[in-house]
Amino acid sequence: MDTARGYGEDRQDRGQEPAGDVPPLEMGTDERRMHVRAYNHWVSLLGGRAYPSIHDLNPEGIVDFGPHSVLLDFSQGIENPAIAYLGRALREECALDASITHISDVPARSLLSRLTDHYLQIIANRAPIGFEAEFVGTRGNNTLYRGILMPFSSNEDTIDFIYGVINWKELVDAETQARLDAEVEASLTQAPAPKPSAPVWADGPSGGFEEPEAAQTLAEEPLTLAASLPDQLLLAQQTAAAVRAADTRSRAALYRALSRAHDFAIAAGEDPDGYVALRDAAGITAQARAPMTPIVKLVFGADYDKTRVTEFAAVLSHAERHGVPAGELAAFLDAQEGGIKGVVKAERAARTPARRAKPAPSLDNRPALATVKLDSGRAQGEYLVLLARAHGDGVEIMAAIADDPALTDRALRRAAA
Repeated sequence: MDTARGYGEDRQDRGQEPAGDVPPLEMGTDERRMHVRAYNHWVSLLGGRAYPSIHDLNPEGIVDFGPHSVLLDFSQGIENPAIAYLGRALREECALDASITHISDVPARSLLSRLTDHYLQIIANRAPIGFEAEFVGTRGNNTLYRGILMPFSSNEDTIDFIYGVINWKELVDAETQARLDAEVEASLTQAPAPKPSAPVWADGPSGGFEEPEAAQTLAEEPLTLAASLPDQLLLAQQTAAAVRAADTRSRAALYRALSRAHDFAIAAGEDPDGYVALRDAAGITAQARAPMTPIVKLVFGADYDKTRVTEFAAVLSHAERHGVPAGELAAFLDAQEGGIKGVVKAERAARTPARRAKPAPSLDNRPALATVKLDSGRAQGEYLVLLARAHGDGVEIMAAIADDPALTDRALRRAAA
């Protein structure tokens, strides 16, 4: 199943012009992710407008990712947009000829369909959408892919063009894979397993895909604090997107997403200026009383359910207060009684200072209205509540209540008022 994420999800009003406030995603010197370079190109064409002008886009002139791209034309309607441009590499991969002119012509199991299937999300979100997944292609082999769709306009107001870029890697057939696995297993018995020295998805289109639980050892490697802050945020957002798509039905996926968010929070503490820049670019304000709320909104989206945002912020605050190291929040949550709910309860209890009740006022210096001989069961000078009933020109004592301190306290305060 695809997982999609809007790069501009955090904008409060998607119809407002981002002007110069949408920064490129700085990925460091080793920037090898094609969809990130495509996004940076989209940002460079904004020019203070809500959407880049279609007249500024020249797919044929983009040597880097132009051959991996497609341009959809909605000027004649959104039901069946025309294919205005189809890159050579994408056309050859899908074995398509010049007869493919509209989305309705795209074969259902082709790689191109993985791009065009997402176009309505752009119309709804009014911002770039990134996605990644795997599927079985027309040749019967699993194909891993990562891509992005970006809105363009001919009048600076309406989205009537969408430009998509996709990168992919086709896996080998089962027989070849089994033979390779056997060779790798044999070699591993003769040498210790090397420790990964780079982020798991730093290279190639197959990095960062959701894998089965039993095969996620490498995927659980935390991103080191040496990585750039935008890189950490992008990884956390990719993980959170899977959670949003699954509606948090997978506890393991949710714990991984929160762990990535915690890693980003730690990195943000190491680079406060970079964090402020990312937060401001997303239009998210700082909250002195809830410092982790902006972190959650950056990772999960400003439009995410407010109750969950509050709960997730409490989890991150709890992790910070307990000094949970980067990459270990998932294991920490798994060991807590009650999981996330238990952690949220504990964090809220820790935030609430113990209420010191003011002592009830004393009536020791006030003269008594009457003295009644009655076995109250209380020591000399202690207070209790007497329940009386009007009778003739006096009252009848009906009961002595000496076992309710709260009632006695309220009665003393009311009497002293």
